[in-house]
Amino acid sequence: MTTGKDILSPKTADEALRLAHLMPPQEEASVLMVACRPDDFSASALAHAVEDSDAHLINLNVTDFKLDDGRIMIELRTNHRNGGSTARSLERYGFEVLDYDVPGGVADDDSEFTLRSRAAELLHIINI
Repeated sequence: MTTGKDILSPKTADEALRLAHLMPPQEEASVLMVACRPDDFSASALAHAVEDSDAHLINLNVTDFKLDDGRIMIELRTNHRNGGSTARSLERYGFEVLDYDVPGGVADDDSEFTLRSRAAELLHIINI
């Protein structure tokens, strides 16, 4: 049954503005897809796992996708560009991270390389 309020297909400028208001674009963000059994779903546990990685939960969306074993898929968006630490935290809490996307294009390996190169540059400047 449909309510006629499909936010994925805005028909007017007002509906498009509402969708942009609900999910505003963020440059410094990562998107994670998480799976869990419906009985184990807890928004507060997901938020706690995200916050344990020193990130803030921007969006939590329960999708209509289900895995073959009946687990539901949840999409999370955090304020960290690199979702690797958040993915590890979610897994420690018992959630399975299926995938995580980094909108800024910075992958785990790239960010580690960047941090190391910046640290090396800083040490070089300090030694001058």
